[in-house]
Amino acid sequence: MADGIFGYPFRRFFFSPPIFREWSGSTGLMDWLESPSAHIFKINVPGYSKDEIKVQVEDGNMLHIKGKGVEESHAKDTVWHVAERGTGKGEFSREMELPEHVKVDQIRAQVETGVLTIVVPKDITSKASKVRNINITSKL
Repeated sequence: MADGIFGYPFRRFFFSPPIFREWSGSTGLMDWLESPSAHIFKINVPGYSKDEIKVQVEDGNMLHIKGKGVEESHAKDTVWHVAERGTGKGEFSREMELPEHVKVDQIRAQVETGVLTIVVPKDITSKASKVRNINITSKL
């Protein structure tokens, strides 16, 4: 019944812990696209190099994206007039549950012009049905 009202992917928002956690400012903002062959995640990582970003899969289906940048250094006698960008890159972290039926061992990631793109291929091979018929007899 719940799947009828809150079908995939929305059931996670109502019946599971949050699938997205922690982000700050414009860093770590994400788009999630789905093609016939893959799920594609695009995350804002302005100013971060590939060496400052870590992408991991834990517990088989949790995708973790972490970034740790180098703080900008300034002379002690520097006077700040406006600090809208913040005082350095700092850290960001995102965590999300991967969709079902994906090829975790074939996930690819790339950083280009401040956007981290993660491609998670779908597992489109047909799985054997997990339904097993039980023979009914007149006596046990």
